[in-house]
Amino acid sequence: MENGMLPTLLTVVVILICFFLLVMYYDCNRFVTVEYEIESPKITKEYTFALLSDLHNKSFGKQNGKLIAKIEELAPDAVLVAGDMLTAIEKKKKHQVAINLMQKLGEHYPVYYGMGNHEHRIGIEPGELRNLYEAYMESLHQSGIEPLINEKVDLPSANINICGLQIDRCYYRKFSRYPMAVSYLQDMLGAPQKDKFQILIAHNPEYFEEYAEWGADLVVSGHMHGGLMRLPCLGGVISPRLTLFPHYDGGRFEKDGSVMILSRGLGTHTLPIRIFNPGELPVIHLSPAHGKQ
Repeated sequence: MENGMLPTLLTVVVILICFFLLVMYYDCNRFVTVEYEIESPKITKEYTFALLSDLHNKSFGKQNGKLIAKIEELAPDAVLVAGDMLTAIEKKKKHQVAINLMQKLGEHYPVYYGMGNHEHRIGIEPGELRNLYEAYMESLHQSGIEPLINEKVDLPSANINICGLQIDRCYYRKFSRYPMAVSYLQDMLGAPQKDKFQILIAHNPEYFEEYAEWGADLVVSGHMHGGLMRLPCLGGVISPRLTLFPHYDGGRFEKDGSVMILSRGLGTHTLPIRIFNPGELPVIHLSPAHGKQ
């Protein structure tokens, strides 16, 4: 390499590093709204949900004022939470961010909260983490929010049934995908009511095929953080399971009549990385499909 080329190459590298750092900072501190339309003959009236996932104690503006203002602008009928509003390893002060947001939302909307792996973790760890879990659950209760831990709730006016699934931690292990039998979901949730539109809040999207086979009409998930960095044509780069270019990274997926809306989440943890991958606030519009079978 000629002597004159080395400074030029170093300059290019520095510029690229600075560029990606700026993009990362920008994307870590903003979110976009993505809207989805879903029709079903099972649905008896129009219903709109805002979907939150993977906040990880992130605040957009003071006390999440920007996020709350956007939700108010969208005016959903209810809010779905697909887990990981907090980060397990962080202390009580940090968890107050998630608590404040849930309290604000609980004042104005029905909130249907499904648990993520971080909520699950603090619930089964002993000592301080367990104490944080109990304090967090009590704060949700005081906000009028009862998490759906393998439980269901009916919305009879729209003929909708919402289930919140909490799976074992073995289904979140690194590198390899632990097999899930459909009977596992039956044991956890019971059989779905086939005449009702079944919404399943399931934090981990990697088991969408199993959720569809169980009988979910709509699955809402998170966990993948959009793959941290997104590349043209290739999509998300890495999954929490540490696999490259995961199939389920974000967006809308369909399987045998079931639909999954996979949020790219709002925050970060451990590695504060979002590149070409801003936080995401999905909005799901459900409506009747009269005459369709």
